[in-house]
Amino acid sequence: MPRTKGDHEARRRDVSEAVWRVLVAYGFGGLTMRAVAAELDASTGLLTHYFPAKRDLVAYALDLLEQRTVSRPRPPAGEGLAALKTALMGILPLTGEATDSNRIWVSSWDTALADPGLSDDYAGKYARSRGKLRDLVVAAQVAGELPDGDPARIAAGAQAFVLGLVVQALFDPEAFPPCRQAGLLEDYLDALARTA
Repeated sequence: MPRTKGDHEARRRDVSEAVWRVLVAYGFGGLTMRAVAAELDASTGLLTHYFPAKRDLVAYALDLLEQRTVSRPRPPAGEGLAALKTALMGILPLTGEATDSNRIWVSSWDTALADPGLSDDYAGKYARSRGKLRDLVVAAQVAGELPDGDPARIAAGAQAFVLGLVVQALFDPEAFPPCRQAGLLEDYLDALARTA
């Protein structure tokens, strides 16, 4: 009996979930065709039907990660400084799902740094994120909640702060539980606002 498009899409979803489980369990270092096939309880031959090479699997895993990150539910953003805080809080590993996503992002950096194409893609992703943060900084400046100054520079500092906090929380979750992460971000934003 011939396969239908629905069968193909269902199998692709199964593969996506298997890729995700392998990433959560082993990070990018453990993302292999064999590991995903084992997670699917299938042959690597079936997997190569969807991903002819590991590079294709890695690119797909990065796309899947970005889709999951973007679609993660977030609280209402508010306006001005509250919107900036919400955006930065959304990056932190404050929940189990956010921790899994951040573990995968951080483990993918090595892969991205070793591949010029992925490295360029990551640089673009982080630049787009800084651009969104810059727009939020401008709105907070207009509202008088943040000082005048180069909004791109302030956004870059905020992004660097929160990514550094992500790394510390991943490596030492007992020292950086969610409440401490939120408190440190509050302190950072309060220090920015006090100069307004």
